[in-house]
Amino acid sequence: MEDAARKANLQTIDRPDRSIHAHTPTHTETIAVEKSVPRTRLDVYLHDRFPTVSRSAIQRLIESGDIKVNGHTVKPTHCPRAGELIEIHWPAPRTAEVHPEPIPLDILYEDNALVVLNKPAGLVVHPAAGHHEHTLVNALLHHCAGQLSGIGGVARPGIVHRLDKDTSGCLVVAKTDAAHLALAAQFARRQVQKIYHAIVCGVIERDHGEIHAAIARHPTHRKRMAVREEGTGRQAHTSFRVLERLDQTTLVEVSMLTGRTHQIRVHFQFIGHPVLGDPTYGNRQTKRVAELTNYNPPRLMLHASRLTFTHPQTHQQVSFEAPWPEEFREAIRLLRMRA
Repeated sequence: MEDAARKANLQTIDRPDRSIHAHTPTHTETIAVEKSVPRTRLDVYLHDRFPTVSRSAIQRLIESGDIKVNGHTVKPTHCPRAGELIEIHWPAPRTAEVHPEPIPLDILYEDNALVVLNKPAGLVVHPAAGHHEHTLVNALLHHCAGQLSGIGGVARPGIVHRLDKDTSGCLVVAKTDAAHLALAAQFARRQVQKIYHAIVCGVIERDHGEIHAAIARHPTHRKRMAVREEGTGRQAHTSFRVLERLDQTTLVEVSMLTGRTHQIRVHFQFIGHPVLGDPTYGNRQTKRVAELTNYNPPRLMLHASRLTFTHPQTHQQVSFEAPWPEEFREAIRLLRMRA
């Protein structure tokens, strides 16, 4: 739990100019390097230890002297050697402001510890470049009237995990710091079951399957992810089963056994069946489906259907399901008619 708490608190340094509370204290942490890693950079080494902190944030801390090795400033390219002491000074978040907005929310469950909601497609989860307003965080600040965990910083108060802008479905939000830490620990330990429904391009012949393929940032398109060789990317595991074969498409139930960025979208592109309506990973195949079926999807056809976790207060396992949105049901109805 202590490790999970530290990771949760460190989310704030990814964007230190966008933190909501200044109550998180600065603190220094020392890591003893037990084994030399001659082919691993210091920033990569630390990112592996603190995956919730981006490499760019770690690089900034190294360059500012907030991370030192044996008391000396080094470059991010330094390779840790056995016996070295890495001293990390985690800075306190700075204050900034995000305004509450009365955006309607589809609440599936709520108590004094957490909120589970059905996020609509098109709603950005937290403020970022180009999306400073009209986000889920703005809506939550209004709905919860300040009763949200502040661990994640201003850009994501209460946000324990996230869904892509164009993905709909189940998302849990912490209302207290204790709930945030407990939920963050469950996500870190892969104790949360995340079930998605997706309509993918093409007809998948096998009834079920497993996708094991490492994922990393695309080598040339920095906003995209891609399947990469083991050792270059981070290990990723997706399982799926076919629910229904439709016209030129397949409805699948997907279980994410790891939590990589764009994991489902990248993995299904990798096996030749990108998610229908995905402009980043399946634009060509989506256009082909539209030509063959005369159905043009209005959005990415990916929905977080079910979320199961241990409640941080009752310690009982709870499960929540988000019904398909209208456009998802309509897509299945139209593609089923033509099947």
